[in-house]
Amino acid sequence: MNYNLLLDNLTNPALLFFILGIIAVYLKSDLEIPPNSSKFISLYLLFAIGFKGGQELSHETITSETGLSILFGIFISLIIPIYTFFILKRKLSVFDSGAISAAYGSVSAVTFVSAVSYLESHQLNLHGQMVAIMALMESPAIIMGLLLISTFNKDENEIIKKRDAIHHSFTNGSVLLILGSLFIGFVANAKQAEGIKPFTNDLFKGFLAIFLLDMGITSGKKLKSFFSFGWFPILFAILIPLINGCVIALISSLITTDVTNRFMFSILAASASYIAVPAAMKISVPKANPGLYLPMALALTFPVNITIGMPLYFLVIQNC
Repeated sequence: MNYNLLLDNLTNPALLFFILGIIAVYLKSDLEIPPNSSKFISLYLLFAIGFKGGQELSHETITSETGLSILFGIFISLIIPIYTFFILKRKLSVFDSGAISAAYGSVSAVTFVSAVSYLESHQLNLHGQMVAIMALMESPAIIMGLLLISTFNKDENEIIKKRDAIHHSFTNGSVLLILGSLFIGFVANAKQAEGIKPFTNDLFKGFLAIFLLDMGITSGKKLKSFFSFGWFPILFAILIPLINGCVIALISSLITTDVTNRFMFSILAASASYIAVPAAMKISVPKANPGLYLPMALALTFPVNITIGMPLYFLVIQNC
């Protein structure tokens, strides 16, 4: 029965809308989601997942395992940029290697949201602490990427504005919204939360499907020029997330025995940022090519995770 997980995920409406977006681009359709609507849906998803996570966290007892889980998440976001940087530097520039390694050490909020939906389809609920861990994993990866570029950069004319980048990594809108929503959900009582439950819960999957349609359209447009970079970034964007996810699925058992927490750790390790990191790198490392790291994270790693990755990590956790 475990081997049906992949088939179940491939027929998920949210994923099919993502594929529809890519198809629309290649058919040269005029289908598009207005930019303002897309931004609103992005904010809604972050708000909803943060608020629900805060509610879950308010019902949990803070234990030593919670503290270890937070440290484990930060460790993941620091170690992935280090080892991926040295792999990337063999074929790419220091600037591109640093930006890509930061993206893969950081997390994708949309992949996280898709994983929450995946858990719910298996009658499993997210623990609120994982929302906090996701938000805390954004900044360390960005900072580590900048430190690696600064250390190995031989071009004295390219000075990284570290202070601006570090400030941005902590005040980035997506990070601020998810942390703020988490706190508000945590302090709101059950009666108060019930009043907005139709908005945070009932509409969630519909908005997720529309957002993934928009992501599919964006990915399809970026894929056209990406393939000119050769095979290396393609293989990296496909294989590294699967390796990260499977390894963390295994070793997370040392931190927690909870299936949902282990699954979300795997997703956090496997996903790549295409919002917070590109925004930070645009400010700090203008020589890094967004035409390389954006399609890798959005057009390859994201669909690999929601098609192959999620059922694979879930299978590893169930059998180990």
